[in-house]
Amino acid sequence: MAEIPQSRAPNPKSDTPVPVWRLLPRQHLALALGLVAAVVISRFSGSIDAYLVDVAIGIGINVILAVSLNLVNGHTGQFSLGHAGFMSVGAYLAAACTVFAGPRLLGAAPGPLAHNLLFFGALLIGGLGAAFAGLLVGIPSLRLKGDYLALVTLGFGEIIRVIFQNVEVLGGALGFNGVPAYTDFAWAYGWGVLTIFTVSCLVNSTYGRGFIATHDNEIAAQSIGLDTTRYKTVAFAVGAFFAGVAGGLFAHLKLSIDPRGFDFTRSIEIVVMVILGGMGNTLGVILAAVLLTILPEILRPVAEYRMVLYSLLLIILMITRPQGLLNFRFGKTRL
Repeated sequence: MAEIPQSRAPNPKSDTPVPVWRLLPRQHLALALGLVAAVVISRFSGSIDAYLVDVAIGIGINVILAVSLNLVNGHTGQFSLGHAGFMSVGAYLAAACTVFAGPRLLGAAPGPLAHNLLFFGALLIGGLGAAFAGLLVGIPSLRLKGDYLALVTLGFGEIIRVIFQNVEVLGGALGFNGVPAYTDFAWAYGWGVLTIFTVSCLVNSTYGRGFIATHDNEIAAQSIGLDTTRYKTVAFAVGAFFAGVAGGLFAHLKLSIDPRGFDFTRSIEIVVMVILGGMGNTLGVILAAVLLTILPEILRPVAEYRMVLYSLLLIILMITRPQGLLNFRFGKTRL
């Protein structure tokens, strides 16, 4: 005899419509909120002191540089000293696009939208150029490890600096002047949020676990069939792309770029941010980028000793706290 199905009471929870924001992944929701916040805050930045706005935009650019380098040095376990070189590639390419091609393009279609599209395209070109340079350096050199890789990337940064120093069409040793002022709070922090989102999603994805495996034990990763050279090359290219974007933002903030501004000292500043925040820890690296951007402004009366203080800080951290002063972890999650 067939059983009569029993009637079930309606479940009010199942009948209640789910809000749209709950259907979005947590990372995508954070990305959307961050972009909206950057645009909204930028609307009110005109009423804030110009010096404070300049420092705040500098913080956003340094966050991009530190988080992108953390993908290479922290998550993948390499040691690159050429991030300033990738930054210079993006800065000069983006500035060349807006200075040389900008007047023609804006003459055909003037208006704020055209300016924003031009700047966005220039940043993409600068980032892609830096990523291509990262591939040129990464493919032949990422089979090296430790000090050898650091020396290769250091040499690359110096080569790029000397090349730009001798290209007269880009200003040569006198620097590239006349760059339009396109960078504002929204652009800097919008790209900062996008950098954090990309690196976090990449590292915490199935593919990104190859970065972690390469960092933890490269020999063991190779023994299970992982192509560690490919993972290191991808990390190098992604990090170089965002370094190039940061360079484009920097060029259109300072309005004048000089090859000496992308030397070995600049690379060391970015490396210190990563080490201070904690290798492989995104939240700590962000806080370190904020701290090391504000600190020089506080110590402006003794600015000539700034690099001495940075060097002492780096030595003390390597001896007393190699995991990083601002290394925060929540459970087993990498932030």
